[in-house]
Amino acid sequence: MPDLAIVLPSVLNGLTTGALYALVALGLTLIYGVLHIINFAHGALLMLALYGVYFLNTVLGVDPYVALFIVPPVMFAIGYTLQRLVITKASHGRDENILLVTLGLAIIIENLALMGFRSDTRIIDTPYSFEVFEILGTFIPQPKVYAFIGAVVTAGLFWLVINKTDLGRAIRALAKEPKGARLVGINTNHVFAMSFGLGVACLGVAACLLLPTYYVSPHVGQGFVLVAFTIVVLGGMGSFVGALLGGLIIGVVEALGGLFLGESLGQIGIFVIFIVVLIFRPTGLLGHKV
Repeated sequence: MPDLAIVLPSVLNGLTTGALYALVALGLTLIYGVLHIINFAHGALLMLALYGVYFLNTVLGVDPYVALFIVPPVMFAIGYTLQRLVITKASHGRDENILLVTLGLAIIIENLALMGFRSDTRIIDTPYSFEVFEILGTFIPQPKVYAFIGAVVTAGLFWLVINKTDLGRAIRALAKEPKGARLVGINTNHVFAMSFGLGVACLGVAACLLLPTYYVSPHVGQGFVLVAFTIVVLGGMGSFVGALLGGLIIGVVEALGGLFLGESLGQIGIFVIFIVVLIFRPTGLLGHKV
């Protein structure tokens, strides 16, 4: 059995990896957990954001952390436009149509990426990619620590937007009672598009924090979106704090699973947790019954 000197680094690395998962799940929490839109294009949009960060760095020399001021606003505009001009118009307000539209968008985006960029795996090189912090005697890559901080800050900002702003109140009203929201004069199409845009903007943040230690390819988002759905269910539908907590738990479980079972079987624990939560607490850790 591995001793503490091996387990502790795995836990710390799992926490930092879980923070990256949480960043991806935060946007899905808003889109799926609050507005009940099943967005199968979430992974493809993450891939698009990663390519944006990659080309800003390799073509223009923009540091990934400087790209935080560029990529998230662009991704917000893409998300808003997709929801307002494509998803709303093509779905005609039917949930099953939304599912098919977002699935179609995912297929189109991924195949366009394959056509334009091929299936090559691309990485970037930054001065701090291999720099480390020493935490509790364990060496953790600096970008992973920054990602952990970024996940906490982003979750806090999302919580403030939802709970302390007029837009947040409109989003919560629309999530609870769509017909009532329309009756009191809320522009539901605009609020839906703003919510979708914010969820996609979160992917832009995730991409900027992810790429210094990760790679990009046309199919990179597929693995993330499966884990993100698990985190949304684990944390509780619509709970940003729950998404952060769920991401950290999933990261640690994956790290320990890889340690004890081998890297190829590390993700088994994730889906065991998913099944257990669905059986015993379907509302998630911080979710509430509707």
